[in-house]
Amino acid sequence: MRVTITDIKQMKQRNEKIPMLTAYDYVTARMVDEAGVPMILVGDSLGMVMLGYESTIPVTMEDMLHHTKAVVRGTKNALVVGDMPFMTYQISLPDALSNATRFIQEGGAQAVKLEGGEAVAEQVRRLVGCGIPVMGHLGLTPQSIHQLGGFRAQGRVATAASRLLNDALILEEAGAFAVVLECTPAPLSHLITGKLAIPTIGIGAGPGCDGQVQVISDVLGLYTDFVPRHAKQYARLAGEMKNAITGYASEVRSLAFPAQEHSITMDPEVIARLKAESTPDVTADDPTVIASEAKQSRCK
Repeated sequence: MRVTITDIKQMKQRNEKIPMLTAYDYVTARMVDEAGVPMILVGDSLGMVMLGYESTIPVTMEDMLHHTKAVVRGTKNALVVGDMPFMTYQISLPDALSNATRFIQEGGAQAVKLEGGEAVAEQVRRLVGCGIPVMGHLGLTPQSIHQLGGFRAQGRVATAASRLLNDALILEEAGAFAVVLECTPAPLSHLITGKLAIPTIGIGAGPGCDGQVQVISDVLGLYTDFVPRHAKQYARLAGEMKNAITGYASEVRSLAFPAQEHSITMDPEVIARLKAESTPDVTADDPTVIASEAKQSRCK
């Protein structure tokens, strides 16, 4: 059976840390699932690491549903959370409910994630009331980078820290089962974690959160354009992949690949018989015959 939001809440109660990773495709999701990671986020970060956008803002519902379906097909155990893209839940309650429903019904996700605190509390309450589990997201909210002035840490000053704590409490009251804290000071994250009954999942928020989430491309060293300060590369696969691709191209050019062991064989007598039986069509390329046939065709 899949991990449920009840399981995630109980992990906090047991003081058991919660690992979470993003995934965007079937193969990666399958590996993350088999590694025993209990939650997978199909993040709108795919806009940057998979689709080449400069931010998450251009990502559409169709983009998210396409990748969510692939991740769900690759998992058996993990709780899959679909990240609702920019302006798919802020405009109205009907929009929020309709788009969240698509994640559950079409995409196969078991929960959705929304950015924002008090501003989206009504949406969270409505979705939860309709049976759709919601994960909150506070601190650095990438969909709001233009308002925030870029990818900046949040909550360093007293007013901002107080607002973050208040927003976290509001999301809990609205029914969120967990809250992501992104790029918030470690002491503040620790304080918020202690105030909430629901789990906090940190990303650049220090070790005091109940769990941690990272972008899989950062963890594997695949996305080399930019490595966030909060990310740790547990592998550097970009270099290995380039070496493998270079080796492949080189062997194709030198005829080293494919070799005999990569090829399909057949009975030599069969191919010999085919060669003997086949006769070239001498008229096919004969310009005299072609011209004659063309003339007859015009006469008709």
